[in-house]
Amino acid sequence: MVNPVVECRSCGARNRVPVVTGGKVRCASCKADLPWLVNADDSNFDDLVASSTVPIVVDLWAEWCGPCRMVAPALEQLATERAGDIRVVKVNVDLARQTAMKMGSQSIPTLILIDDGNEVARQVGAMPIAGIRNWLDGALTS
Repeated sequence: MVNPVVECRSCGARNRVPVVTGGKVRCASCKADLPWLVNADDSNFDDLVASSTVPIVVDLWAEWCGPCRMVAPALEQLATERAGDIRVVKVNVDLARQTAMKMGSQSIPTLILIDDGNEVARQVGAMPIAGIRNWLDGALTS
């Protein structure tokens, strides 16, 4: 799996973001926190969860799902806004069937918040970004 390249919002430097890593991902030039949004599959999902020291928003989605495509830009924006505080991991349920089953995917889109390796909250169905923010904030404070 190819590591995504992210442009730093602070200095414009392009940085390769590791798919599996612990801790925060920072710009090599200015050390600003970078958004961390990656695709996971059956081969790396468990390592992604185990290595994370920040909460992970897992997006269970499929390419053919219209509501999933509506949620995607909101998650990208959220990953950018909360760079260093959360990670967003996208799991295509058609390609990562074992992970989808393990996560109890029965409907998509499904967002699952994982903190310290444990599921903290789950949201089934599409929401606008304001709804996702409220769901995330409520789950992280409880």
